[in-house]
Amino acid sequence: MIQVQDICFAIGKNQILDRVSTYISSGEVLAICGPNGAGKSTLLRMISGEGTPTTGQVFIKEKSLQEWSAGRLAKTRAVLHQESYLTFPFPVHEVVRLGRFPYNTVMLDDDIVQSCLKKVGMQDLAHRKYTTLSGGEKQRVHLARALAQLEEEGQKEKILMLDEPTSALDLPHQEAALRIATQYAKERNHCVIIVLHDLNLAAAWADRILFLRKGKAYCEGTPEEVLTSDVIAEIYGLKTHILTHPDTKRPLVIIDRGSEQKN
Repeated sequence: MIQVQDICFAIGKNQILDRVSTYISSGEVLAICGPNGAGKSTLLRMISGEGTPTTGQVFIKEKSLQEWSAGRLAKTRAVLHQESYLTFPFPVHEVVRLGRFPYNTVMLDDDIVQSCLKKVGMQDLAHRKYTTLSGGEKQRVHLARALAQLEEEGQKEKILMLDEPTSALDLPHQEAALRIATQYAKERNHCVIIVLHDLNLAAAWADRILFLRKGKAYCEGTPEEVLTSDVIAEIYGLKTHILTHPDTKRPLVIIDRGSEQKN
């Protein structure tokens, strides 16, 4: 569904992305991981069309981003940013309603807004002022807004892009947010891209992981293929143990703190 071909992005002499290529299929969850400054959020901006690469191309459904109108793109992909700069005291339900802006479906919007608020557990705060919410609550509101943007009559393959969606959330809501994203991939055949720092969350929920390092694609594969002690040591400079999760049988990353104590 999405093809990324040799994306480069530079600011002056600072090369942020260097010939990054990847693909994401419908029904798949791709996690983009890597250290701070590796280019994860920048890559998401290039894929979403919010940024323009210096060189390289992004294709959605075999059409380059340049061929997509702003309106059609807004109905095809929704983005949850790492930070929100909304400072107006809108009621929560009005913030979520912003996701309906690309559509002319006023009669349906109330039901869609309420449904999306319920999915993120914010339905009881629908009339609270956005500015009075905690950081985690705001993040859940914007997740609901992104979900509302994907609602359209008829089952269509769409794209959900999440930049650090769990950064302000407690454990139950981290699980809930990523479960929702996975459901949208598996039950609606949407394409889901998630930028994550937590490797165990990536291991638990992603079909594939793309590791970036210094703006380059270091490796890509299933969690079992890329979450190895050697890969993590090379990217993060940390010694780790890779165990198997007792429930999911997926990799579980444990930092080796014993060797540090011995030294």
